[in-house]
Amino acid sequence: MTRRLLLLSSSRDANGVYLLHSADAIRSLLGDTRARVLFIPYAGVTVAHTEYARRAAIPFAALGYQLQSIGDAKDPARALEDAEAIVVGGGNTFQLLASLYERELLDVIRARVREGVPYMGWSAGAVISAPTMGTTNDMPIVEPRSLRALNLIPFQINAHYTDFHPPGHQGETRAERLEEYIEVNRPVRVVGLREGCSLRIIDDAIALEGPGTAPIFSYGAPRTEYSAGDDLSFLLRG
Repeated sequence: MTRRLLLLSSSRDANGVYLLHSADAIRSLLGDTRARVLFIPYAGVTVAHTEYARRAAIPFAALGYQLQSIGDAKDPARALEDAEAIVVGGGNTFQLLASLYERELLDVIRARVREGVPYMGWSAGAVISAPTMGTTNDMPIVEPRSLRALNLIPFQINAHYTDFHPPGHQGETRAERLEEYIEVNRPVRVVGLREGCSLRIIDDAIALEGPGTAPIFSYGAPRTEYSAGDDLSFLLRG
């Protein structure tokens, strides 16, 4: 299968620098040409789509790419058909998926990516690359038509994964919540993407990049941690 994906846990590094921690990976994904990069800001809730697109355009411009917002398009589906790369920003995953369903864009995005158009997403934009958005951390502020997402990859992603558990906090840890998920979705694997980490997927090859490890949760198997440079291509075989 043709795939060119870059899936980031977050748009910012540990110092809060926006996107430039992934500059090399972005260049590798998009190439040296001035590709028509279409930005999807629908996950933004407390920031206007125009402002979100303006902020996202700044680091892309520093890398030599002009970012256009789907929000400026009279015909969003046509804009996707014309795009040479698709970038989906983070925010609230429920809001993002509901917006894509409302505009009938999921099938268009899926088809374009399967044709070989590069796809980059961070946070919510990475989560919806999975079969469903069921492993998001977000509050369901709106109700999408379905939890089914783009299904560009055969495993789930939990963005912003952390093992931190505040002293005295009696709620479940992130790991416990993901173990609950695989308990009732037994055939499914879940990758926890820590801050600063990303998955780069080219056709049938996948590798973890970034400063930390990534846990993989699967039913009936011990949690396993993988490091940058490890070959995770087994995840694409289902």
